[in-house]
Amino acid sequence: MDAVWAWLWGTSAFWLVLFWVAFLVNARAVFKLALDWKGMLTTCRFVEAAYRHLAALPDEAALERDPAAPVFVHLVPAWQEPAIATTLRTLLASRYPHARLHVVVATREDEERAPHPEMAAPTAELVRRFRESLPPWQQKMLSVVALPGPGRKAHQLNWALRPEVLRPLLGEAYDPARVWVGVSDADSIPDPHTYRWIAWDLAAARARGEAERLAYQGVTLSLANFERLDHRARVCAIQQSSIFIRVSIARLINERRRVAWFRRLRARAPRLGRAVRPLFELGFRRSQICLGHHQFVRLDTLQALGGFPAAGATEDSTLGLALGARGILLAPLPLLELVDLPETREGMIRQNARWYKGVLDDVGFLWRTWRRAPTAFNLAQLARHVGNKVVEWPIAACVYPVLGFLGWHLAYRFAYHPAWFVLGVTAPTLSLALTVWVGGILTQQTIERLTPWFPRPVSVARTTLRQKLWGTFRCQTYWLLATRGAWRVLWALARAGRFEAAKTDRVLRA
Repeated sequence: MDAVWAWLWGTSAFWLVLFWVAFLVNARAVFKLALDWKGMLTTCRFVEAAYRHLAALPDEAALERDPAAPVFVHLVPAWQEPAIATTLRTLLASRYPHARLHVVVATREDEERAPHPEMAAPTAELVRRFRESLPPWQQKMLSVVALPGPGRKAHQLNWALRPEVLRPLLGEAYDPARVWVGVSDADSIPDPHTYRWIAWDLAAARARGEAERLAYQGVTLSLANFERLDHRARVCAIQQSSIFIRVSIARLINERRRVAWFRRLRARAPRLGRAVRPLFELGFRRSQICLGHHQFVRLDTLQALGGFPAAGATEDSTLGLALGARGILLAPLPLLELVDLPETREGMIRQNARWYKGVLDDVGFLWRTWRRAPTAFNLAQLARHVGNKVVEWPIAACVYPVLGFLGWHLAYRFAYHPAWFVLGVTAPTLSLALTVWVGGILTQQTIERLTPWFPRPVSVARTTLRQKLWGTFRCQTYWLLATRGAWRVLWALARAGRFEAAKTDRVLRA
């Protein structure tokens, strides 16, 4: 074995391969950071354009008269949520006809049987007390149901969508094609104009003769409790919010553009379109990301999927994959919603561990989807999911710094090739510079640029030198915690063969 290592260490072929591997990894990092940069600008322009035209949206009276205006059933899954009244108050204050908006809180009976000792009352009882404090017209808009047995968020949502619940709300002859199911977490602060914007967008799409919208995903920022966070947590809140801006929503915007472009190509050159479609789906289609809140799906579409997927730890990510497998494109919703960030380091690790467990669970879903329909699109979704999430998520925090340093080192080893030297030095240098610029500077500027449109005032400005330096040069703190969450899952699976995803504890915060 020593002879093998001595040969590897001394042979030029080994270093040559390592040089190009390091270069490709660093070049990929540069490419991804450049895409993130573009994604943030795309999402920011999309949001700003929507808020500048809010005055043009139809008002409540016009929507009340419009027979085609959608009906919304907004679900709030809740378990041990002492501050749920804030979210319910915001939803009920939305600018939409009262008769066409129903808020349903989905709790669990096991909480009522064994309430949290730190809470004044179980969540369902808190909702009932809050409902009694409302005027009669708002009491009609709010209801609460309780899941009788064990289950996670997906089971609560599906329990709230049973015909026994929907018929009293919507009437016996309701049309599932006119009913939209919204989802918000119990810590959400949504924009009051969200329903009006969706109604306007649906009407505008019909007027243009476009394909029907079947699902929306809105912009979510983890800044609702920003004032209560310390320096480290504030950096993490900005970074977690940036994921939704530069990846989630930007991907939805660009995905619709790419699909529309390819449809035009197929219309002009059908034979060419059929020939290159597998290559297009392999190389240019991307997975849709559902966030589990600030999302809306038409009821008949959700029923065709069998409700919210309940097999994995995160029903939201699986829902996005299921919609994509059926050829349904999520439409980006530009209005903003604020949610809480876990206020402790342990809370953030637990949150990311739950998300990574959902990533692992989604592998099975994508595998079964590809086996049922072995298309280029389904193969691409499976391969990218395994490579970009299952594999890269736990190791990225280690691999990229190591290969960045290695790229610099090997550039000097091949300094007698001027072109190779330039490539070897430039790629990791650009990667490091873009990490600081995109992650530490541009992300902060983008979030501050969106603050005028927040559903409630939140100041995210860095006012001290310490905040500016910490936020700029410790911008990878959140990603390190996410890596720890992923490894916690892998370690638990290796030791015990299972990992039970824990819920964020908001009782202790309250």
